[in-house]
Amino acid sequence: MNPPKTVRELRESGYRSKSVKQELADNLIKHLAKGDPFLPGIVGYEESVVPQIENAILSGQDVVFLGERGQAKTRIARLLVGLLDEGVPVIAGCEVNDDPLAPICPACRGRVTDDTEIAWLPRDRRYAEKLATPDITIADLIGEVDPIKVAEGRYLADELTIHYGLLPRTHRGIFALNELPDLAERIQVGLLNIMEERDVQIRGYKVRLPLDLYVIASANPEDYTNRGRIITPLKDRFGSQIRTHYPKRLDHEIAIMDAERTAFAQDGVRVASPEYMKQIVAELTHLARQSSDISQRSGVSVRVSIANYENLMSSALKRAIRLGEKDAVPRVSDLGAIVASTTGKIELEAVGEASDEKILHRLMQRAVLNVFKRSFAEPELADVVKAFEGGLVVQASDGMPSADYVKQVAELRGLRQAATKLGATEPSAVASAIEFVLEGLHLSKKLNKDVQAGGFRYRG
Repeated sequence: MNPPKTVRELRESGYRSKSVKQELADNLIKHLAKGDPFLPGIVGYEESVVPQIENAILSGQDVVFLGERGQAKTRIARLLVGLLDEGVPVIAGCEVNDDPLAPICPACRGRVTDDTEIAWLPRDRRYAEKLATPDITIADLIGEVDPIKVAEGRYLADELTIHYGLLPRTHRGIFALNELPDLAERIQVGLLNIMEERDVQIRGYKVRLPLDLYVIASANPEDYTNRGRIITPLKDRFGSQIRTHYPKRLDHEIAIMDAERTAFAQDGVRVASPEYMKQIVAELTHLARQSSDISQRSGVSVRVSIANYENLMSSALKRAIRLGEKDAVPRVSDLGAIVASTTGKIELEAVGEASDEKILHRLMQRAVLNVFKRSFAEPELADVVKAFEGGLVVQASDGMPSADYVKQVAELRGLRQAATKLGATEPSAVASAIEFVLEGLHLSKKLNKDVQAGGFRYRG
């Protein structure tokens, strides 16, 4: 059916207006009835954050998300647009997306007739986002007198001289304010009426705009306590404060890494990571979040895992291109590539006692060892250790061809079995598995490791 194009057609179609909060609640109920997730791509919040969001939406409450950086606060706000209707009717040309059946702006109230043209506003245009900074003014958010309209002959007392800010222009939509504590307190005061009475006041004019908004704010606990604060009356007007968190399980961290990493296609080269290398990257992040050497107030973002995973894969891709191999599989020796993607995203607790690279190196070793212990029981590799005690030496390097690894251990049945257990069949995957096993044995104090020019060697 063709959608209504005039106010008369809209009335005759039986359309009934409803608030944004009612719209969100109705569509959430449909998702819950079907058992469909309404926050696609959000991992690890199923038992903690998501139920609180559901409660807030069903209660019609505005929300403030409190959590460290990289905890998907903004992503969640943007995904809530999916709970809006596909389109809503608005008066064509209206600055504030006025409802044709219940206009609020002075210009529309004076000109709406049955023949007034309407347009249909899609859900993605009903979302507005603003990063709170100290230089934001009330005019940016609410509005200001437009000198051009005054110059055109209108009186200052005329409401039509007003140029609306971002909040009125998001009427009948979702408004997200990121890093709310960074907003100057005098500007926060200007939001009090928006949050409670849902109206705006501009330059002392008796302008009443009963805005229909769903307001979402985010705050970082570090900023909340140090750089700024949310004034108490404003915080009281948010119905729910929801605390976000970092992924608590490795598989959740890995799922986010796989979903978010940037991958560039390379003709002739297949890029893939074995599961244990993904676990090492995720384990490193989890260890960093527990380390006393790293500031936990600033947090260790999921972006660390994503960036590290990307650099690890890039290092493997470079090797495959240089060596002319068809498969690019990251190895333990590629972990040096993640130093650049980690050090800029973490803050040390004590400056000067140890460099960030040394701390990161220790965490990498612990991550490899933890994943290795989960992958193998000690008796499984007894034959491998015995072979090294008998004089076996294996050379390794991040630039060594995969075939050279396979040749060195061709007669060592125990190591081949270990590689098979890790799912390695192709030479590139076998080389990665061999490095992982040998490094794990070294960190378990079963093998010695000598650093040499251009690589290293494992021996008994």
